[in-house]
Amino acid sequence: MIWELSLGSKHNWRCCVGLVALLLSACSTTPSSRYSMSQDAGPDRRVDLSQVEEPQPKREPLSRSGNKPYRVLGKKYYPMASADGFAEDGMASWYGRKFHGHTTSNGEVYDMYKMTAAHKTLPLPSFVRVTNKRNGRSIIVRVNDRGPFHGNRVIDLSYAAAHKLGYIGTGTAPVRIEALDLRQAPEVGRFLQLEAFQSKVNAEQFLAKAKRVLGSLPVFIQRSNTHQGPLHRVRVGPLDSNALQQALVQLDQADFKKPLVLPHNDV
Repeated sequence: MIWELSLGSKHNWRCCVGLVALLLSACSTTPSSRYSMSQDAGPDRRVDLSQVEEPQPKREPLSRSGNKPYRVLGKKYYPMASADGFAEDGMASWYGRKFHGHTTSNGEVYDMYKMTAAHKTLPLPSFVRVTNKRNGRSIIVRVNDRGPFHGNRVIDLSYAAAHKLGYIGTGTAPVRIEALDLRQAPEVGRFLQLEAFQSKVNAEQFLAKAKRVLGSLPVFIQRSNTHQGPLHRVRVGPLDSNALQQALVQLDQADFKKPLVLPHNDV
């Protein structure tokens, strides 16, 4: 596995003592368990990956983090605004258990059993087809992280993705990377948060009121535990662009407080 440090991502604060010293405050909230592994590895038990599915390509807005210029090991990288027409050849590596459960560059959680990847400059997120030139196998992955920053490697695949391409044992493989044309792909839905209550009864009363205003749009209560106790969030979604605008107009006409439009990866 690679050694790297990527600005804008807790996932990528990787074992570089000098740089860690400069960014100590940013790393202070990062779990330290991954540093107990000197070398990366796959699962510590037998796992059936035959049912792991490729991601469904869709149009997503750029993530709020991970898309600004950043510097790693003295070199500055400039993420692309669009992946249209992108293609690249080079060596692919993979990362697994050492980083499983930690934050990626765009603020998501790395799951080595999902079909994802890290790239130095592709927009986060983006969808690419990766083909192993040695065996002809081809997969689709969703790029949501930065890296790799080691040698001539151009993409770092999740453990599951590398397994699908058949190079877990060798560690690296020559690949072809091609960005997918998403102009005809479905648009990812967004969620609105209308209100939040500690009281379940108050949340249910507000939910009923919101349903009367929004009609057939999907309104629901999401319950979560906080240090102050249960919190009941009244939300609507997922909504495409047209439905989102429709909901905002209906809520405004009914004198609701302006809702919060949630990030695409916040459900």
